[in-house]
Amino acid sequence: MSEDKRASRRTFLRCTLGLGAAAVSFPGWLAAAKKSAPRSNVLFVAVDDMRDWTAGLNGYAGKVHTPNQQRLAKMGVEFTRAYCASPVCCPSRTAVMTGLMPYTSGIYNNGQWWKPHMPALVTIPLHFRTHGYKVAGAGKIFHHTAGNNPPSQWDEFQRLVFRDDPWYRGAKLNYPWSKVGPPPKGFPFSRVKGLPHENDWGSLPDKDEADYDDAKTVDFAIEYLQRKHGKLFFLACGIFRPHLPWYVPKKYFDLYPLDKIKLPEAPADDLDDIPREGRALSKARRSDLEKITSVGKRPAAVQAYLASITFADAQFGRLLDALARSPYADNTIIVFWSDHGWHLGEKKHWHKMTLWEEATRVPFIISAPGVAKAGGRCNRSVSLIDIYPTLIDLCGLKPKPELDGQSLADLLRNPNAERERPAVTAYRRGQCAVRSQRWRYIRYSDGGQELYDHDNDPNEWTNLAGRPKYKAVIADLARWIPKQFAPNAPSKGAYRFDPETYSWTHKKTGKKSG
Repeated sequence: MSEDKRASRRTFLRCTLGLGAAAVSFPGWLAAAKKSAPRSNVLFVAVDDMRDWTAGLNGYAGKVHTPNQQRLAKMGVEFTRAYCASPVCCPSRTAVMTGLMPYTSGIYNNGQWWKPHMPALVTIPLHFRTHGYKVAGAGKIFHHTAGNNPPSQWDEFQRLVFRDDPWYRGAKLNYPWSKVGPPPKGFPFSRVKGLPHENDWGSLPDKDEADYDDAKTVDFAIEYLQRKHGKLFFLACGIFRPHLPWYVPKKYFDLYPLDKIKLPEAPADDLDDIPREGRALSKARRSDLEKITSVGKRPAAVQAYLASITFADAQFGRLLDALARSPYADNTIIVFWSDHGWHLGEKKHWHKMTLWEEATRVPFIISAPGVAKAGGRCNRSVSLIDIYPTLIDLCGLKPKPELDGQSLADLLRNPNAERERPAVTAYRRGQCAVRSQRWRYIRYSDGGQELYDHDNDPNEWTNLAGRPKYKAVIADLARWIPKQFAPNAPSKGAYRFDPETYSWTHKKTGKKSG
């Protein structure tokens, strides 16, 4: 990135990061928008914690049933090396929706709210609304706590449908409007005791498929597609699965018999060549893995994860069917993405929140009628941070040069086009992974490094960073890591949040934002 562009971004952020800042003014934007009228609706579909097992391409030795994602791939371009901006929900989704990497915004973890920190920021739905679109959504698009999804972002948004049935997400008060009650009879359904409140799996008793939260979220999106719209729309649909808990109907478990489950490989010595901070990330949720393994339930957990992927795919299929039946089928861009991946024992880890392939690689497909090559498969490394500028490009919206991503429109037209830029993933302040088509380079905040050659080591079992012959490779990849990382945004504890008015008051300064 040039110094001029960095200076432009710094100027922009000085305007937007301050509390009470006014919106950035773009003189003449309206006239420009009229000259370049948007040409397509957008169906924007996010799934949660779905690693890139979607078409049997990567990482799983058995069968993964995702017919609807494969159907979308035949309609557009599937990016087979796509990576998240951060391997945890809030910073990943904030990056996608704002177009700013964590090291630009300061949003590094789930304990932060972007809105009071960057009150004037123009997110994807706001930018589309400015250009004449109606913007609507349901489910998990921004991070699922209410303070990360203010209604000012939308013309219409369906509140999380399980607010009166908290057992979709556990007993804790995860959402300001949810209720807390005792566990249902039979909990934990996994029969593994002592796991965190969401770490459970099974089929909920007395629940039909239509009763599940994701089914109801998709119901809203289907109903929206059945309406007659007088103007173009941006419709976001956030499907929670396969996020924990892995509660789905039994028929999806039946697709994956336990005796056919393939456990991911995890060599006993895999962490021997990992630096200190990498080993700390691996250890963070190891107790979950140890408890599940100690009672012989790891195959059942992998089964539940696979069942949840297929349940999410089935709901997505209902949405594709509804779009095909609607008058908008030929004039709607579809974007399908997951916020990050998931470890199931690789690197002795159980969860997300690492900088390795399992937590950072995601399914990512774009169908853009008249632009995307049908059935295209792109093997270039790309990032979810590229979604915002890509949609701007495809829909003829006013460009936003301060965004961290780069449009993928050229790769949609020609999936084999050259692309120098690798994908960068940030987790916590000062830590990054750089993923080119061949290499993964990780640098931790204490200077520890990892380097993997995916042509010869797709499982990332051999860290090459300490070998002198790879110094030039490391130097080339390291230039994509920012020299400066934005300070951490204030934690949620720095504010008093009113969920009724969607307003925040900074406890120390008394300033209000909303």
